[in-house]
Amino acid sequence: MADSAYDVVGIGNAIVDIIARCDDAFLSKHDLAKGFMRLVDAEAATRLYAAMGPATERSGGSAANTIAGLASFGAKTGFIGRVAADQFGGIFHHDIRSLGVAYDTAPATDGGPTARCLILVTPDGERTMNTFLGASVDFAPADLDQDMLAAAKIVYLEGYLFDRPEAKAAFRLAAKLAKAAGAKVGLTLSDPFCVDRHRDDFRELVRDGADIVFANEKEITALYEVNSFEQAADAALQDCEMAVLTRSEQGSVIVAKGETIVIPAEPVGQVVDLTGAGDLYAAGFLFGLTRDLPLPACGRLGSLAAAEVIGHIGARPETSLRKLAEARGLLA
Repeated sequence: MADSAYDVVGIGNAIVDIIARCDDAFLSKHDLAKGFMRLVDAEAATRLYAAMGPATERSGGSAANTIAGLASFGAKTGFIGRVAADQFGGIFHHDIRSLGVAYDTAPATDGGPTARCLILVTPDGERTMNTFLGASVDFAPADLDQDMLAAAKIVYLEGYLFDRPEAKAAFRLAAKLAKAAGAKVGLTLSDPFCVDRHRDDFRELVRDGADIVFANEKEITALYEVNSFEQAADAALQDCEMAVLTRSEQGSVIVAKGETIVIPAEPVGQVVDLTGAGDLYAAGFLFGLTRDLPLPACGRLGSLAAAEVIGHIGARPETSLRKLAEARGLLA
């Protein structure tokens, strides 16, 4: 790909992740369904935050995790997402910029407080997420940094943000601006329930806006309302240039015009926390793509990044992904 100021610019929910360990008894006490994500209001988020044990607080959100992973590989990255002018907005701003990510979205002085996700990790590695979306969901076309988008090789859109009409309009405009500047557009479907709520709009965005679609098996079959993974993969190729599809322990499948590439999962010593596996897979894949690596190499970088992040608590790498990839011979 041609030189640009940014390898990848991500657009997504700007959420502060608050991560703590707990036991199953804590989940039962607070009537939380283990392993699921639920949306909560500000009051419930405040109440659960007070009850949690010691926690790590850092910038989060699906696309932000992907951008952080790309930064760990050494990519030039930017992020666009909406926070409020409050304590958690300050945490998000400081943390993501500390990773070397360009983040200049002005904090909102109207609307709800900054979004946060209270993530409870049980000893078996399952994560139970309680998400207050706050200011992030009010994202609108006016929040786009058009100069940043025009300076990217790839613009990466987070499906979780796709709920409100204003955000849908922002995504369509971002894709249009990116393509006008010669950038590729990547879209992650994020969640099968999200796909179910907005299937027609997602299909339109995949067909008319996205070059590369990232999804897991449930998401891609939900998008095309088919029963088999193979049918869904074939359908995706009718709509976009490339589909990058993850299948948990079965690895991943990359389908592009004329080829289907199966990438095995990277071995993991112990699964500690599954948070962010798909986000970090996308980071590795996109990094390879910005370096013009062959698609199998892009997939192996994705698998490597996903394996690193599920080996510890949290959705961000704890070791340099570039050094890890170099040690495995995946990068020179």
